[in-house]
Amino acid sequence: MNVILIGYMGSGKSSVGRKLAHVLGYKYLDLDDYIEKKEGKTISDIFKNKGEIYFRKIETKYLSEVISNTNETIIALGGGTPCYGRNMELIKNAKNATSIYLKASIASLADRLFLERNKRPLISHIENKEVLKDFIAKHLFERSAFYNQSDITTNTDQKTIDEVIESVLLNLY
Repeated sequence: MNVILIGYMGSGKSSVGRKLAHVLGYKYLDLDDYIEKKEGKTISDIFKNKGEIYFRKIETKYLSEVISNTNETIIALGGGTPCYGRNMELIKNAKNATSIYLKASIASLADRLFLERNKRPLISHIENKEVLKDFIAKHLFERSAFYNQSDITTNTDQKTIDEVIESVLLNLY
């Protein structure tokens, strides 16, 4: 079985994914890292040089590839991945896979993301936390319909990584 982690940037997909993979004895795959390896460029460079439309096109291609060619893998998606093209359909129709939405509040996400915004192309231009909260709120409003199609939802607010993993495991088994 594969576990596909979905959620907004900063929700804990990478941190939870790595540790969950270790706990279950699964492999861990971050879709953004996979794309960077396949393309030979960083996500930031792809966005800057080829644009978001190009990125979303290859993201769907690589998502399909990863879902089809892995087993016993924790797959962490980019925050926008489920929201574009036919990606959510690919996720929902994946054989032997469970999708988990790691849900976090706007305030928690803003706190987590503000200090690392320069590493994230979509928010690197944001100057203060209030503007960031507005940006996140708008995105969550647009994306929640996709995220909420996940098989399982686990709240990550005020929880340690171990507590989130415990919640995920209780829902999986």
